[in-house]
Amino acid sequence: MSIIEKAIEKLNADQVGKQDDLSNDFSRSLDSTASSQAPVKSNVDMQGQTIPPAFEQPEKLAPQNRTRKVVDLPLEHLKSLGMVTPDEPRSRVAEENRIIKRPLLMNIAGKGAAAIDNPNLIMVTSAQPGEGKTFTAINLAISIAMEQDKTVLFVDADVAKASAAALLGIPDDCPGLIDLLMNKGTRISDVLLHTSIPNLRILPAGHAHERSTELLASEDMQQLMIELAQRYPDRVIIFDSPPILFTTEAGVLANLMGQIVFVVAEKHTPQSKVVEALSHLGGEKVIGLLLNKSSNTRNGAGGYGYGYGYGYGYGRSQTGNG
Repeated sequence: MSIIEKAIEKLNADQVGKQDDLSNDFSRSLDSTASSQAPVKSNVDMQGQTIPPAFEQPEKLAPQNRTRKVVDLPLEHLKSLGMVTPDEPRSRVAEENRIIKRPLLMNIAGKGAAAIDNPNLIMVTSAQPGEGKTFTAINLAISIAMEQDKTVLFVDADVAKASAAALLGIPDDCPGLIDLLMNKGTRISDVLLHTSIPNLRILPAGHAHERSTELLASEDMQQLMIELAQRYPDRVIIFDSPPILFTTEAGVLANLMGQIVFVVAEKHTPQSKVVEALSHLGGEKVIGLLLNKSSNTRNGAGGYGYGYGYGYGYGRSQTGNG
């Protein structure tokens, strides 16, 4: 049995009731990673780059009469769903997401246990639908946007479902990622949405297209990822990806990512499906395992657990409430 299979077995062992011990172990493992320094390497040639910057300042956008699109996020509705909001930075879910984002940000800063190409490209995915990946991706994006020195771009890359749009108050017909890849004359600034959270931008999924997999696997998509990752390395790009086992798009996206957060729903995801999905991500990927909908907590409320691994390595799991 591989190490990551053992990790999944630990995450799914709710009957054993050892979450408190794992919490302490994981906290110690997080502290130990801070002492390891490794530079982020890159071997991508930026020459000939034609994709425009994703985070241009508004005054630099052309033409000059372009109007900035701003989304007033439904924060009260998000709060009612138990999600992170800036007005409650000390809520239980906010504290949980601090634990989740900590190793991700350490890797972006080059302070993780291994060097990573494009560590600021983070994909959130799962083995199958209904495990809470979109909920997790939005929470993570808002939580990182609350940092003092980070700007976040949330990309709705679940182009077939695009469920993040409804949660964030974005119209279904709003152009986005697919339109950017399909129409050569479209700039990122044409489809990028500013939000009522100052450090959070959104790139919607865009209009459905029968060749979405090919578009995501195209050279234009690869150039876009290079632009997002390297021209603005202080930006964090969160991708809400389709489930690994239900679409081909997720596997294509995974090849472009620096880090992957893999959501596992307690008592919902069969271990065999988790192992199968992880095998599609490749042995060299940095993968964080997140146990969602956990009921094995002190007060009985559902919440998160988080384990962190490099390739097929594994960090201890941690249980939260929420």
